Amino acid sequence: MTDAPRVRVNQVGYLTDGPKTATLVTDATAPVRWRLHQGGTVVAEGESQPRGHDPSAGLDVHVVSFDEVRATGHGFVLEADGAMSDPFALAQDLYDDLRVDSLVVFYGQRSGIAIDEALLGPGYGRAAGHVDVVPNRGDGAVRCLPAVHATTADGVDLYDGWTGGYTLDATGGWYDAGDQGKYVVNGGIAVAQLLGLYERALRTGTAGALGDGSLRVPERGNGVPDVLDEVRWELEWMLRMRVPAGEPFAGLVHHKVSDERWVPLPMLPTDDPQPRYLHRPSTAATLNLAAVAAQGARLFAPHDEAFAALLRTAARDAYDAAQEHPVLLAPDTNVLANAGSGPYDDADIEDDRLWAATELYLTTGDDRYADDLRANRYAPLFRPEGFDWNHVAAWSRLQLATVASALPERDTVRASVVEAADALRAQQATQPFGHPYVPTSGRYDWGSNGLLLNNLAVLAAAHEITGDQAYRDAVLSGVDYLFGRNALGVSYVTGYGTRDVRNQHSRWYAHQLDPTLPHPPRGTVSGGPNSDCPDPVSAALAGSPAQCCFVDDIGAYGVNEMTINWNSALAWVASYLSTGNS
Repeated sequence: MTDAPRVRVNQVGYLTDGPKTATLVTDATAPVRWRLHQGGTVVAEGESQPRGHDPSAGLDVHVVSFDEVRATGHGFVLEADGAMSDPFALAQDLYDDLRVDSLVVFYGQRSGIAIDEALLGPGYGRAAGHVDVVPNRGDGAVRCLPAVHATTADGVDLYDGWTGGYTLDATGGWYDAGDQGKYVVNGGIAVAQLLGLYERALRTGTAGALGDGSLRVPERGNGVPDVLDEVRWELEWMLRMRVPAGEPFAGLVHHKVSDERWVPLPMLPTDDPQPRYLHRPSTAATLNLAAVAAQGARLFAPHDEAFAALLRTAARDAYDAAQEHPVLLAPDTNVLANAGSGPYDDADIEDDRLWAATELYLTTGDDRYADDLRANRYAPLFRPEGFDWNHVAAWSRLQLATVASALPERDTVRASVVEAADALRAQQATQPFGHPYVPTSGRYDWGSNGLLLNNLAVLAAAHEITGDQAYRDAVLSGVDYLFGRNALGVSYVTGYGTRDVRNQHSRWYAHQLDPTLPHPPRGTVSGGPNSDCPDPVSAALAGSPAQCCFVDDIGAYGVNEMTINWNSALAWVASYLSTGNS
């Protein structure tokens, strides 16, 4: 990655009618000349703007802007200070393929179904995982985690003696990331964003681009929009995760299903020999189901009213169950010596309650849920660090602001989104790499790329609310960072750009370890720089400038994992930026 050119550009390119900005690494204190080339022709030229030292990158930089260029084509190169950029395109349809590819990544994460290489791509086919075929213990009848497995080495019982004598059919759903676990809270935000991008397309009259036959999924041709088919695979699994009637915590949703112990890399899902267990139900998982079932109900209704009715009932029931058990938390199971899954612990679930009330209100219009929205004083709704699976208040607010409803306070809600977007634009203006991700601590969080993408969703919502192109321009400038305009000069999305990452942490997309296995599919986003550098590979980078805390290595799970929630954020933004949708 150190061989990246000093002129850092969006390696995919720039929309013809959007902002066009690059970052030049140089210690020059005065402006320098730049030239934009295509072939042997100089298309434009000008002077750079010195920006001094960027502490997040550890580099001295200038900014080069060529917004006025309206030429189209491929093979453009920016020259400045004796350096040449990677080539890039100028066009209006740059993100159309990414909209499709980022969504098809979810098909590759499916559990319980054979993956067809004719759909995902040559070399990507594999047998169904966790379907009770040896050596799998399978997900057809998963036991509750025995109490002894929830006791730490020093005798702390994380689940307060909980276990259950029942089993659940936990087949289906998406593998969360590069491991074999399936987690309701991470599935929840991913489902919400995929449903959300389709709902936004309905509002903008561009849903045809996401209709039946638009994605490479097995269900294409069934008359249902393909993105809804993909989402249904996860929704049906979430419905299976409910505690049966007559059991303690009946109606709540199990937090996750996972292996007893971590399996090594590489490991295909079909080869996983570990016992599988249901972890204790949680209020957060239950509220996640309530939220996405309510959202799904209104979107599936035109296509499958029976399924929509099932979702509406499930959403109400889950909300009621969460009222009955308002603070049943998922603990940090990383303290267990035999942990085989991410903890996804979350001690603050009032934002989840706000989100569930929001979606139930938007679907039903019932005063009960509007009253609960008003009574919920969760703050802050928006954070400069962005939102994610464990901070969903901002997503709730975006939904309440953009989905039509009779809420009397809707204008106030919409104004709050615009205010949050203005704050992000002000932060973005301070960043010579153009990205609206400025954590208050100065340190980048785990999954910083996903957090950045979700900040872009706030800006996009402000564009939808106001019609002001300045917010769209802010989204475009922020996307540049993901595709190469960053301290390392890499594109964080596989298959996009000259220097794209290809070794995301995954047990089956593990080409780095086994050349017979593929790299992650085209359109897979890496988690990105993480100042904590928490894994053995990235640990050597600890103390580096925030943007430099990254390495494209399969063992670097703390900076370079793939996950469904980061890809859902990418898919949402790609859909927004695709032709005719922004």
